[in-house]
Amino acid sequence: MRRQPILWLASIAIISLMLSACGQQAATPSEAPANGDRGAAIDEDAPVDEAAPSEGGLVFWSTETEQERVDQTQAIIDRFTEQTGIQVELVPTSEDILPELLTTSVAAGDLPDIIFHPIDFAIGWYQEGILDAAAATQAIEALGPDTFSAGALSLVEVSEGYAAIPSDGWGQLLIYRQDRFAAAGLEAPTTFAQIQVAAAALNDPDNNFYGITAATKAGEVFTQQTFEHFALANNCQLVNDAGDVTLNSPECVEAISAFTDLLRQYGPPGEADVSSTRATYFAGQSAMVVWSPFILDEMAGLRDNALPTCPECASDPAFLARNSGFIPSFAGPSGSPAQYGQISLMGITSSADVEAAIEFLTYWFNDAYLDWLAVSPEGKLPMRRGTSDEPTRWVDGWGELETGVDRRGKLGDFYGEEVLSLLIEGTNNFNRWGFPQGQGALVAAIYESLPAPALLRETIDEVFTPDEAAEEMQLEVEDLQRG
Repeated sequence: MRRQPILWLASIAIISLMLSACGQQAATPSEAPANGDRGAAIDEDAPVDEAAPSEGGLVFWSTETEQERVDQTQAIIDRFTEQTGIQVELVPTSEDILPELLTTSVAAGDLPDIIFHPIDFAIGWYQEGILDAAAATQAIEALGPDTFSAGALSLVEVSEGYAAIPSDGWGQLLIYRQDRFAAAGLEAPTTFAQIQVAAAALNDPDNNFYGITAATKAGEVFTQQTFEHFALANNCQLVNDAGDVTLNSPECVEAISAFTDLLRQYGPPGEADVSSTRATYFAGQSAMVVWSPFILDEMAGLRDNALPTCPECASDPAFLARNSGFIPSFAGPSGSPAQYGQISLMGITSSADVEAAIEFLTYWFNDAYLDWLAVSPEGKLPMRRGTSDEPTRWVDGWGELETGVDRRGKLGDFYGEEVLSLLIEGTNNFNRWGFPQGQGALVAAIYESLPAPALLRETIDEVFTPDEAAEEMQLEVEDLQRG
């Protein structure tokens, strides 16, 4: 049965709504958005749309609007200005008004020089002539393309080079109870088959323990992100290179079947979302969970309003941190290892003072880089790994940064160097639906309307078969593509 087509908003409004929704992924009971601003209020009345370009300097828009982060960014800018004499005006800009603000700026002919923004905008802005790919590519070439995550660069690759410069990001993780797996003689869950075998072996609902917990709630970005990880792992693509929607492909049917069967048979009953999946794993009631790395400081017992509550955690709040394994990339039977990745970028606009902008970004990715990553180490994995002379400089420095809210500690103290290396290496396999094929606008529409989560939920509830769900996704996304 086919859903009725919906009349969609203009593309700018769609993107704005999508970004607002994307904040749900990493939301917690304290409503922390996906970029890690936990519990921080954004001043929507701040005059972010009234700033005029600095005379003889740069204007830098940043979507990091929480006051502590604004202060840290300003400190970086002040040091840069003191060193170079180049003035930089910082304009904190909330993600949910960024599209509207940029449209106004384009119309007024006063684009900023540099924008710190999520990858969701990159290809669309490049295609609209807002981002200067030649300038971004010049900066990347000067810094060294081989010093960046290959996966991050591939997502912003365009005909002129790169639409923008990858700064930092995070990738979705499959987290599992290493102690339980070892006791049961199970392999690490790096394939669909191993995930299914482990979930079946450890599932014990009579004792309130489940094989896996992952997002299944309709209408939630977190469900989209979670399934997209599974889809990419099985080479289920949103579109082909020609831009044709391919969600009814055999690979997509296979991914839908694997995902929905897994959660129906071995997941907790009912819908699961951001909070419930984390709570189930933290309570010691699940063998696996799919989450973002923003869970890492919480799992280590460093945040009071999201403490692990498993029986062993009473005497050792970091028990789960020490007894969990991490799989950044896994593979389906028709795919190769892939990981859903969310990346933040530095974009140089088409009206920028290119020479000054590149000088600022050279400073940013060298002198100031660790100061920037220190804002939220668990969610700001370095997309630049080091320098040509010191290939692991920034990765090594990132591993020494402290994280946490109510208590502080180094990620390496809880998870060890092997896990940190896994997280970093996973960025080489970052992937997303639609971006490699230049379909940023379609991705925005999908994240606004979220057809996949609703259909996945109905498939788990056996309203649809996987084949029927794939056909419905195909039709609904084709409607979106036609506008």
